[in-house]
Amino acid sequence: MNAAANTISFQGMPGAYSMMACQLAYPDMMPLPCRTFEEAFQAVTDGAAKLAMIPIENSVAGRVADIHHLMPQSGLKIVAEHFQRVNHQLLGVEGATIEELTHVHSHVQALSQCRKLINDLGIEPVVHVDTAGAAEDVAAGGDKTQAAISSELAADLNSLNVLRTDVEDSETNTTRFVVLSREPIDPGLNREDVITTFVFEVRNIPASLYKALGGFATNGINITKLESYVDSDFNAAQFYADVAAHPKQESMQLAMEELQFFTHNVQILGTYPASSMRNR
Repeated sequence: MNAAANTISFQGMPGAYSMMACQLAYPDMMPLPCRTFEEAFQAVTDGAAKLAMIPIENSVAGRVADIHHLMPQSGLKIVAEHFQRVNHQLLGVEGATIEELTHVHSHVQALSQCRKLINDLGIEPVVHVDTAGAAEDVAAGGDKTQAAISSELAADLNSLNVLRTDVEDSETNTTRFVVLSREPIDPGLNREDVITTFVFEVRNIPASLYKALGGFATNGINITKLESYVDSDFNAAQFYADVAAHPKQESMQLAMEELQFFTHNVQILGTYPASSMRNR
């Protein structure tokens, strides 16, 4: 088998939560660490990986920065989604104690998910590119006053001690990932548990968003997610949407026709089976 056909890319260092998501969702595939999200996308585009595992939002910290801009530009298609429970660990070097910590290192999302711990300990947060990289840097530094917030896997890979387990603020801290491929995979028109993701820009007319989305209500289509963002010039209002329908359904086609009348640059990013986690 071609190695690339059995490879799934992710952003981060070995031990990142994205790597754990790869291992849980695709245990037979080889995770490929990438320095940036752009490199993770490019690995699939270039054929170095078959799939990419990309975090899109967290139940506590919200949207993952830049992903909504990068996905439409990548040309890749969403073929699956994966919900990953996030259990953060407070990690320190050999001999470190919680009492002597002065700084804690991690990704900005992880730091925001552990505000209570940081405030209670009175330590200074330090932002890193990813959680696993923060753990690696703390291990390399060997300083007992420096800690990392990362995964248990990162602790094992970097020979760090777990000073405190499950330090996230929320007991339901969960990250939603989307899985991207060069080619779409149609889950079939007969499946009921289907999600279609698309992006669009509204026209500069009064109540354009209200009018654009009216077709989904009149055709009985549930919008499970709607999020706005802006372009680099802060001029165009852009939207990301998830709906529970297949594009070939008549009701969905009618809704999309009405959407396109009041919007432009509509781009379907993928149609894929809904995760069973949505019903829990």
